[in-house]
Amino acid sequence: MPKLTFLPHAEHCPEGAEIEAEPGETILNVALRNGIEIEHACEKACACTTCHVVIRQGFDSLAESEEEEDDMLDKAWGLEPDSRLSCQTLVADEDLIIEIPKYTINMVSEAH
Repeated sequence: MPKLTFLPHAEHCPEGAEIEAEPGETILNVALRNGIEIEHACEKACACTTCHVVIRQGFDSLAESEEEEDDMLDKAWGLEPDSRLSCQTLVADEDLIIEIPKYTINMVSEAH
């Protein structure tokens, strides 16, 4: 079972976290199930960038992003080559190290 390591983030997981995940789950669903409240203003519909994450290790193990995700990522704050939307990214077989960016472009927190 792959392990997801979330790097420390002052708001969402100050201590960081290591979580086991099932292949085929989205990164966002794994995080939410384990108390890491990554924003997701569009309710996981790939219509915003609030769940943007950067995959620091294991990026090449993931399926390629779809065009719709790429179009949304172009609008994300702090976009990097290894950025993904966590609502669209399915865990594969390899461990991942994930960074939650400090900011999003969300004007109003949805407080999920």
